[in-house]
Amino acid sequence: MTIRAVLWAAVAIVLSGCASTPQQSVQLDQNTLISKESRLGVAMTALPKIDTHLRGADCLLCMAVAAGMNSTLTTYTQTLPYEDLPKLKNKVAELIRKKGTNATVIAEDLKIDALTDFDPKGLNIAKKDFSSLKGKYNIDKLLVIDITAIGMLRTYSAYVPTSDPKGMLEGTGYIVNLSNNTYEWYMPVSVVKSTDNNWDEPPKFPGLTNAYFETLEIGKDSFLKPFE
Repeated sequence: MTIRAVLWAAVAIVLSGCASTPQQSVQLDQNTLISKESRLGVAMTALPKIDTHLRGADCLLCMAVAAGMNSTLTTYTQTLPYEDLPKLKNKVAELIRKKGTNATVIAEDLKIDALTDFDPKGLNIAKKDFSSLKGKYNIDKLLVIDITAIGMLRTYSAYVPTSDPKGMLEGTGYIVNLSNNTYEWYMPVSVVKSTDNNWDEPPKFPGLTNAYFETLEIGKDSFLKPFE
């Protein structure tokens, strides 16, 4: 994590105090997927940078100290591959087609931040307005895979580490009905995997590397399982 990233993290911590109540999980109704008339788009947001995530080091000095302590690990983590994670939307679409629904894979990355905010607010209503995508992609519903963090996670209390580094993947999967902007499925995904071996083995960190790839597999399976 660079000094610039540390400063952005500080801003994020301040803004997090204004965050609204998080969306709760919405169980997937399999009948949603058994429809030859419904046109479903399957999209992913741009994958985030693979990086170390040092949570709990809240002050600027703490962040700088934590970043320095983990600089070798960060440098290595940023060289790790996504494997076949970019193909996840294609695999989800294949499973959905087997259930009889017309699933179209949207090639470009979905830019959620570019969408306008949606009013009114309410239970299981998306905060962004997805309705413009109905005509753009000729779909009735949109399935989104939004992976927000990949790499290594290490927790801190100020500048003191409270855990060893672990492989991590975080994100959300959801289906938005484009006629009313409501969620028909909403599933947060959070995978954290520690190594059974010694983690501190620079420069290649073999134990943590295995944990990272196991995390990717568990994360992908988490997104696929509701459609199997």
